[in-house]
Amino acid sequence: MTDVLMHTYNRLPVTFVQGQGAWLTDETGKTYLDALSGIAVCGLGHAHPALTAALADQAGRLLHVSNLYRIKEQEALGELLCQLSGMQRGFFANSGAEANEAAIKLARLYAHRRKIRNPTIVVMENSFHGRTLATLSATGSRKVQAGFEPLVKGFVRVPFNDLEALRAVADNHADVVAVLVEPIQGEGGIRIPDPGYLEGIRELCDQNQWLMMLDEIQTGMGRTGRFFAFQHTDIVPDVMTLAKGLGNGVPIGACLAQGEAAELFAPGNHGSTFGGNPLACRAGMVVCDTLRSADLPGRAAMLGEKLLDDLNAELAELDAVTDIRGAGLMIGIELDRPCGELVSAALDRGLLINVTAERVIRLLPPLILSEAEAEQLVSILGGLVRDFVGPA
Repeated sequence: MTDVLMHTYNRLPVTFVQGQGAWLTDETGKTYLDALSGIAVCGLGHAHPALTAALADQAGRLLHVSNLYRIKEQEALGELLCQLSGMQRGFFANSGAEANEAAIKLARLYAHRRKIRNPTIVVMENSFHGRTLATLSATGSRKVQAGFEPLVKGFVRVPFNDLEALRAVADNHADVVAVLVEPIQGEGGIRIPDPGYLEGIRELCDQNQWLMMLDEIQTGMGRTGRFFAFQHTDIVPDVMTLAKGLGNGVPIGACLAQGEAAELFAPGNHGSTFGGNPLACRAGMVVCDTLRSADLPGRAAMLGEKLLDDLNAELAELDAVTDIRGAGLMIGIELDRPCGELVSAALDRGLLINVTAERVIRLLPPLILSEAEAEQLVSILGGLVRDFVGPA
């Protein structure tokens, strides 16, 4: 094992050399069912033929020209994403953290145009928005923030899924300009809010002239059973951020906006050297087109229901399993104890999973997962959990 890389990850002892659909192969030839998708990135699975062909074609023509010039692939992807989401304008970056940085800067510009000198953005406990200084300051995790103080000012935190707490902020903080929230908390443990939560935030934002900013980096691109998670409701945010599944592994992030928020940035306010280059935007176009043509959001909804039913049938009677929840192919199995060791145990049995919030097994399989592969996932995971917690 090389020691030339900074120790930013506790890496598992495996190196993958090839992927196909929902499967990965390591350098010894062993295959693994990928129920993590690179953390909600590879929604189309690995080596998708349409994406492979498009990337090869684009790489043979043009990779990068910079944003000093018009980029037709960027304009086409921006138009498509706005059409799909109801947004009006977009900015392309290279990651989810950068997309959220753009959203935070939009909120600051919005504040200063309203003569608010010390603007505040409301964020949620147990949230995750990235690891840049601003986005880790917005994140609701002391583990992420520890050692990087002083944090960026201008954030006030309230419990997730608590409209009363948000109303109290409205009554007591005159400088609030925006609310930044995940429709479903991913890193926080697949936390799904009550019906009416997003609608309540929208109402409070309208009443108080706040921007409603949705972090759809993990929930977007068909993951929850709709193209974007907010489309399970009848609201539209002012700002929405995307990344992860947008490029299926090619780095790309997007900050989309509508209404007043869409008109805030002017030349010189923001930028990115690599953001929205022809290769990344070609990847985004193929992902969007494939999601639509194959109705993969609909497939995620159907297969997610099957997985929840099968997981409940397999595990619900175990006292150690306290909850099984999900939306589409974004599923959490919560135990009554820390269960991080299950990640290595699953790897040994040829299954890739993740544990977040210490006690939640997180499943984020590709949207192209077959029913047979879903059944195999449940079978392997059921045996793992039973072995881990002991008899019911």
